[in-house]
Amino acid sequence: MNDDAEQQHPTEANPGYAAGQLAAALRTAALHPDPATRRRGAERGRRWRAVLDGMANGLLAIGSRTPVAGLPAWVTPEVVRGGFATGEPSAGGPLLDHETAAARRAGVPATRRALFAHHLSDDGLARLQALLDSGRYEVTVPEEAALLTVAWLVRAGEPAAALDLVEELAPFADRLRFAPRPSDRPAPRPDAVHRSTVADARAALAARRPSTAVETQREALAVWQPFGDELLAHWLETTDEQGHIHVPGPADPWHGRSAALLRRYRDLARRHTYCTGHLRAKENLGVLRGALEETVAARELAPRRLGLLRHAVASMVRKRGLPGSAEHTALRRRQAAHAALPSHHALAGVVLDRLSGLPRDGGIDEVETVLAPVSEPEADRTGVPAGAVVPAAVRRPVEAALSAPVGTLVERGVVPSAEVLAELVPRIVAATTAGAHRDPALRSLAAANYRAFRNRRSLLLLDLQRQVRVEELPWVRAVAGRRDGSGADEAAAGALRRLGGLAVRAFPGTVLPNPLVRELAVLGRQAELGAPFVEELAADIFMGAFTPKFLTAARIAAELLGEGSLYERYYAIDYAAVRDLAVVEAAESLRGSRGARTSAGFAALCRRRAAESAPGTGRSGSSVARNGTVIEQAQILTTHNLATLVHRVGIDPGAGWDDLALRCFGTVCRRTRRVHRDPRPLGAVKDAAYAWRQMVFHLSLCPPDRQRRTLDRVAEECARQPWHVAGRLAPALTGLRQVLSGGQADDGAGRRLLGWSTGGHWLLEEPAPGPHERRAARRP
Repeated sequence: MNDDAEQQHPTEANPGYAAGQLAAALRTAALHPDPATRRRGAERGRRWRAVLDGMANGLLAIGSRTPVAGLPAWVTPEVVRGGFATGEPSAGGPLLDHETAAARRAGVPATRRALFAHHLSDDGLARLQALLDSGRYEVTVPEEAALLTVAWLVRAGEPAAALDLVEELAPFADRLRFAPRPSDRPAPRPDAVHRSTVADARAALAARRPSTAVETQREALAVWQPFGDELLAHWLETTDEQGHIHVPGPADPWHGRSAALLRRYRDLARRHTYCTGHLRAKENLGVLRGALEETVAARELAPRRLGLLRHAVASMVRKRGLPGSAEHTALRRRQAAHAALPSHHALAGVVLDRLSGLPRDGGIDEVETVLAPVSEPEADRTGVPAGAVVPAAVRRPVEAALSAPVGTLVERGVVPSAEVLAELVPRIVAATTAGAHRDPALRSLAAANYRAFRNRRSLLLLDLQRQVRVEELPWVRAVAGRRDGSGADEAAAGALRRLGGLAVRAFPGTVLPNPLVRELAVLGRQAELGAPFVEELAADIFMGAFTPKFLTAARIAAELLGEGSLYERYYAIDYAAVRDLAVVEAAESLRGSRGARTSAGFAALCRRRAAESAPGTGRSGSSVARNGTVIEQAQILTTHNLATLVHRVGIDPGAGWDDLALRCFGTVCRRTRRVHRDPRPLGAVKDAAYAWRQMVFHLSLCPPDRQRRTLDRVAEECARQPWHVAGRLAPALTGLRQVLSGGQADDGAGRRLLGWSTGGHWLLEEPAPGPHERRAARRP
């Protein structure tokens, strides 16, 4: 289940799924070796037991917008994996520390109802209004914004609206937190977002430990190789020009120096424990040391040991030269410089110290300052050489906390995917939607409420019910009339163009994640552009129905791509019939007392097209595959939001539609490369077909002459790919060329590239090896 999608759901909840999750949690709690993981498993088990108990005793109605008996839809439920509500409200539970402190400060009993009453007193309202003005509060669940809204309404001279809101909240005052928690930090900047916080960066840096491999190499270069040089030089004193070793007599000072070397060896071995090569008797250093121990013990070297010693001395000189020679000195100087480089662990400590003065819960405005080379004072304090540069591995967690406009984060690689972009967009949408309020305090409150609302997990819903929207919250409704519509629509439309264009340009050939689609839909409703956004539906729970917005999106695609576009011809779409169907269903909806909850005509059209593109869809193949072919046809007809973004929103293609088409083909190649020798390649096939569809869409928006030139460049790029990629994509390129020349994609050697199939997919067929691969196979 995709927790973030408003999509088609099963007709009943499966208690077996909940039982399976409970069993898995109990196994983790009992058997996992990590204590923290066991504790998390026990907590998951508690929640799943609550789910099953609630389903058994009737207190939970899984699949309903109001799953918990006695709680309205606007109450944020505690939700576990799969969209199952546990029966507990997220704003409930025992009093938190700040609530206990507030009760003590106000001199009232430590209960939520007593605190609720206190917040409505003159003193309580004054404190709430002071929080509103300072912006120093946190709203972690939407309910915590409710009493701040009451305080704002009282101050704005709307006591009746405040009283109505209080009356709606009062029945739940004993269970839910309706006041925020104070904070030391003001509200975040509306124009900047960050992927992680200073606290996250600090935790990542603090978790770095010295690398055993790096420290072993450093010890070898800085300790044992110099000591080995000393041992070698010491034995060379006894070696003649023919390489014969003559151990001096007992009275020779050489023996005193030998004993001193052995004492130093023992001290080094005690203090430096990463390297173990010196302990191996057959290694050169071990041979030199072992022979020295024999001579210091006044034992004559046996012929075998003497032979090993001569060989070790000769090989060390042959490999690196005589100690003290120009060649040997230069080598050791380079190695010493390498060993003196500070470790990542040490540099992480320097950066960690720099972060200590920044607010932990926010981002970093200037990461360059935090990541500057080590200064002289820092070198004196830490021992890390001045001027040392912070390496990429240490830079990454700090750069992830950069606070900047989202476009900057994408350019700098902090946002590497559409999924990560979707995580950040709610903060931007919060600031945009809140901008409709003129009052700064109300604007900050609305943004905080929206951010908290977006943390609300989606419920498992049955029978095409819709997830609760932010505008349904009583405290949001209470101030809805104070929105200034004069510039709000334009601001929302501008944000929609920027975000939609950024997603399409930055991640070409990538499906727009459902969380991102949801935020674009919020902006679309506020901008009143008539821009429906449709989610990606899950094939494993698809029940064959589509909501009317899918047909509306297909009609918008028909307006943009009808009249014989490349996209319409490649996918064999009759967009005139789509427009007619939309007109008919719109008329039927107007005649009815209520709007239709599904579009039967659109669903029938998708099923018919799926049967034509994948013969046997209704009779063979898995149910998931059959569902997938139908869903894919809906994506083809609607262009999965691309036509809406282009035709209704007016996104900017950046360098041009041809450039986007070429970049989409790059994604096609990367996805197709994953098919080769993958034991589970169907996901890669689906992703490749999705990227291909985006390529065809962008190509369709180019003039005919540019379409041909771009397709030639696509063919050139395909020829540069590995043989198993070029061979697999050749039929798809042939089919596209045939359509461009007035033919059909599936004629002759051409094939239409689709992602789903109820039988074997032609993209999975192993292509013939290229000439280079055939020649390589013939080599002995």
